[in-house]
Amino acid sequence: MTDTTFDVLTIGNAIVDIIARCDDAFLSDNGITKAAMNLIDAERAELLYSRMGPAIEASGGSAGNTAAGVASFGGKAAYFGKVADDQLGRIFTHDIRAQGVHYATRPKGTFPPTARSMIFVTPDGERSMNTYLGACVELGPEDVEADVVARSKVTYFEGYLWDPPRAKEAIVECCRIAHAHGRETSMTLSDSFCVGRYRSEFLDLMRSGTVDIVFANREETLSLYETEDFDAALTRIAADCKLAAVTMSEEGAMILKGSERIHVPATAIRELTDTTGAGDLFAAGFLYGYTQGRSLEDCGHLGCLAAGIVIQQIGPRPLLSLKDAGVKAGLVVEPA
Repeated sequence: MTDTTFDVLTIGNAIVDIIARCDDAFLSDNGITKAAMNLIDAERAELLYSRMGPAIEASGGSAGNTAAGVASFGGKAAYFGKVADDQLGRIFTHDIRAQGVHYATRPKGTFPPTARSMIFVTPDGERSMNTYLGACVELGPEDVEADVVARSKVTYFEGYLWDPPRAKEAIVECCRIAHAHGRETSMTLSDSFCVGRYRSEFLDLMRSGTVDIVFANREETLSLYETEDFDAALTRIAADCKLAAVTMSEEGAMILKGSERIHVPATAIRELTDTTGAGDLFAAGFLYGYTQGRSLEDCGHLGCLAAGIVIQQIGPRPLLSLKDAGVKAGLVVEPA
């Protein structure tokens, strides 16, 4: 087995988030499904952008946020994701590298342009995403850095990658390489609408052992098994994969491994500002702990800590050092 260089490799849609506040009436007037990721075309992207209020731009994308979170904890992270050779692509590349993440995926010309997501945050902190995938759909097997996969303890990918077809081939190849080198693989179910589109494929990834660790929230777990019985859904997801982490908003998270269930309470917060990136940062904290050999309970606490921090700010990537926050909380031990 080769020497490990990276703790976590994440693979996802490389997206620049454009975030603005709005009220519920704005969502209704513009036909936006609240608290979901809505895929849109270039024309609608232009329309929504023209109707946005004051906005901030922040490099995002689910798996990119997770990689940034792992790096903020002090872990070694890598990322695969496709951008175009344009202004937003350069912003994304600069931002993720500045976080200390290895990112060497080559840009894809200037068309289609780099993906962007118009994110509308309502007063209750919920985010409604409207995503134009653009260059993301160009991610394919040729973008797989086999040596990086082989040298990563865990390779993690987002369920959203099942929307652009060639990305599936890249993911399957990464899983093959990872397992051939004794590594583990992980995925997030991304959102309940994504689960609805690819339920049978996601279940097959889990049951076949292609994926070892699964991240989901309550709604995604219920959607996966088409049930309203959350306890039953937890029992089923535990049976279908080696390890599952299911987040439950203010109720914390449930970690499931075989017949073992570990409930981890949510981290106390002062004020809910924006839920963008909460699940991504939970995965970052959990995987950071997991790759450092921490107990599953500690992993859950690290995930809840990271999620609790990011929901108190605007934007999906930590503005403060998660390592410092972890040390303060007694969850991260600095080297002697």
